[in-house]
Amino acid sequence: MADAAPPSKSRDLDKLLLRPGNLVGPTFDPGVQLRDDLQEYARVLVVGAGGLGCELLKDLALSGFKNLEVIDMDRIEVTNLNRQFLFRLEDVGKPKAEVAAKRVMERVSGVNIVPHFCRIEDKDIEFYNDFNIIALGLDSIEARSYINAVACSFLEYDSDDNPREETMKPMVDGGTEGFKGHARVIVPGVTPCFECTIWLFPPQVKFPLCTLAETPRNAAHCIEYAHLIKWDEVHSGQAFDPDNPDHMKWVYDEAVKRAELFGIPGVTYSLTQGVVKNIIPAIASTNAIISAACTLETLKIASGCSKTLSNYLTYNGVEGLHTKVTEFVKDKDCLVCGPGVLIELDTAVTLKKVFSFLKLMKLIALVKILVCDFHSCPSSPPPSLFLWKQFIDMLEEDPKVLMTKASITYHGKNLYMQAPPVLEEMTRSNLELPLYDLMDKTPKDVLHATGTINKDDKKSSGLRKLRVVFKGIDGVTDMDMAGGA
Repeated sequence: MADAAPPSKSRDLDKLLLRPGNLVGPTFDPGVQLRDDLQEYARVLVVGAGGLGCELLKDLALSGFKNLEVIDMDRIEVTNLNRQFLFRLEDVGKPKAEVAAKRVMERVSGVNIVPHFCRIEDKDIEFYNDFNIIALGLDSIEARSYINAVACSFLEYDSDDNPREETMKPMVDGGTEGFKGHARVIVPGVTPCFECTIWLFPPQVKFPLCTLAETPRNAAHCIEYAHLIKWDEVHSGQAFDPDNPDHMKWVYDEAVKRAELFGIPGVTYSLTQGVVKNIIPAIASTNAIISAACTLETLKIASGCSKTLSNYLTYNGVEGLHTKVTEFVKDKDCLVCGPGVLIELDTAVTLKKVFSFLKLMKLIALVKILVCDFHSCPSSPPPSLFLWKQFIDMLEEDPKVLMTKASITYHGKNLYMQAPPVLEEMTRSNLELPLYDLMDKTPKDVLHATGTINKDDKKSSGLRKLRVVFKGIDGVTDMDMAGGA
């Protein structure tokens, strides 16, 4: 029986949180205490303060979440004002995160929003671990991949490779493009993560340079000609800055000349910005619809008031209205949300052979690194002398990691940081220390590697989870290898 509740401003919210139901989660306990706990203890991070991010902040604040934080690296531009309703003309040039947080707190009493004006990569991993749920309002595949990898890095598995519920960091991801959008729930270890379904995103459209230079057929071709070819011819050695109005105006003027030469209509300044900066068209109503879906799923996860989405909602408002829910399946071999890359220190194989072996390996579910063990091969170094620098070098060779400029952390402690220079200098001495000692002589544990991921000739920031096992150390048996190759 639900507790008797005093009058509340959140009448509709109370109908969800104060009454039992037939579709509730297994841990749902309706009552005033649940509503109060949600407001006092639930912490949600909103990543992105653009069109969708503004809606998310507003909806979450109105849905009872009082402890919110938002992170965004962009400043407000005039072109944002038609759909990012929290911003005004006088805000142009100011950080989006700071203005968005201020406006919502002005309109919704009792809510506290902490803004972060920086890149998502600038925050250490533990920053993201402080939140119960992460809500994504991003327009970048790379940014989604990074946050997904960070959230999945907190996931731990037991000895049978079953995910531990208390280490799951739920995410709610939304995205819009014109009259289309999606909302999805990601629970690492249970539902497919972003990397499991990366194939859902089509490759970015690229124009052949020969077409741009010789046979342009539309306005976008003329714009890209001015951007990619003409700019370098005229401004040799000067990098093009898409955020510089003078640079953008120059490209626009050149694109107009090119279009007139070939009789092609449709070149406008706004289209020039869209093509050059790869701006995804956004419509305020679509942002509002997708934000509402994401906020409802966030409330479900935090309170258990209903079963969550299973697990991918698509919305199409181009002609009429169409919504559909698709249940995608988790990739059991996923490098990001799976148990992690297994590095097993075994017997009989020298370190020199390890690297040759890695180059010939096929992509298998988990990678085993076999290094000679002191107990059976006294002439070779024991696991405790597996040097840290060799481990860093190995990350660049491993076909399942493919990471350069790797920085390594262990339980939040920086073992080696390649940037900034001051941290590199502070952690440089660890390069010559045994990995076994740096991990506090722990027989098996997890390291986190952050660096540059090289995939399909593209570089992006990424994070990998590495399960390190020192075989031959007391307490480690063959049973600890569950989920290996």
